[in-house]
Amino acid sequence: MKTIDDIDVSGKRVLVRADLNVPLDGGRITDDGRIRASVPTIEALRGRGAKVIVCSHLGRPKGAPEPEFSLAPVAARLGELLGADVAFATDTVGDSARATVGKLADGEVALLENLRFNPGETAKDDTERGAFADRLADLAEVYVGDGFGAVHRKHASVYDVPARLPHAVGGLIATELDVLKRLTDDVQRPYAVILGGSKVSDKLGVIDSLLERADRILVGGGMVFTFLAAQGHEVGKSLLERDQIDRVREYLARAEANGVEFVLPVDVIAATAFAADADHAVVSVEAIPADRLGLDIGPASGELFADKLADAQTVFWNGPMGVFEMEPYSHGTRAVAQGLIDSDAFTVVGGGDSAAAVRTLGFDENAFGHISTGGGASLEYLEGKSLPGLEALEG
Repeated sequence: MKTIDDIDVSGKRVLVRADLNVPLDGGRITDDGRIRASVPTIEALRGRGAKVIVCSHLGRPKGAPEPEFSLAPVAARLGELLGADVAFATDTVGDSARATVGKLADGEVALLENLRFNPGETAKDDTERGAFADRLADLAEVYVGDGFGAVHRKHASVYDVPARLPHAVGGLIATELDVLKRLTDDVQRPYAVILGGSKVSDKLGVIDSLLERADRILVGGGMVFTFLAAQGHEVGKSLLERDQIDRVREYLARAEANGVEFVLPVDVIAATAFAADADHAVVSVEAIPADRLGLDIGPASGELFADKLADAQTVFWNGPMGVFEMEPYSHGTRAVAQGLIDSDAFTVVGGGDSAAAVRTLGFDENAFGHISTGGGASLEYLEGKSLPGLEALEG
């Protein structure tokens, strides 16, 4: 793949596909990590005299403008981080986009409105998607792919535009790929993986792959209750995917056969309701009350997980251990984050929720080896899947 150092961008209009899909509370950005991660590539292009046109999606609008998914707040924050005005186009490929791009001077930056406000961005039909890609490509002379969180999507701005313009990979994607290779091709062992989040079905593919690669797999979050149910435990009203119990039993058996240590919690925080002020208590996984739901791993489990990370040389973490947004159920995630920091391992925090947890809980991001911007893309890479956005940049 060519990098931005391999192409001439001086005086040229450069379309940067970034991932600025940040969480919003109304018009307020609650975690600007992905915006900050996009800044180095944009700054590098500005410094070399490019006219930088940034594009991204935000949320999941249905192919038409939805004000709550506007990138206008992102444009303002990006400008603050760059210390320069960022012109904002109120459409993606229409009159505003063309006028905004046409006014750019060398070193200036514009942001287009949410790509998913146009149905062509996510269209399954190649012709419809290609027509939108044609209009996007017409705005620029060079394409830079730097939205790692979207490279697993066969979308117009990710897959089709690179075929229409000279293209290169941005610094963010280059860094992400270097890190992922350290988790697949050149792993320092012991290699521990921590998986959390709500649904085990979201992680089936990566678990299947990791059973052949990891030395130790630790499981928490809502997905753990399917594992506990597979072991015959009562899980009360906790999140449970009954249709995955047999698959989980197969994974536990394979792990034992392969010599992969599977580590499950020994206690959980069980609450009467999904609420911060609900009555809650620490209970053994063997004694979860039928009328309660588990919302975090317990303190003994936090210590167990940290102990299992102590001798690791490589750690990949994807998914929080509990409902970290609510203080009573944040301690398991905090214990795991601290365990990563205290280890001597190369640590990778993968996924939007895990990265948000690190920042929300007040940890220094620099204490981790790498904080990824792409949860789904990271997981699919680790599964060994082909990622359309990376394929397009290789051409």
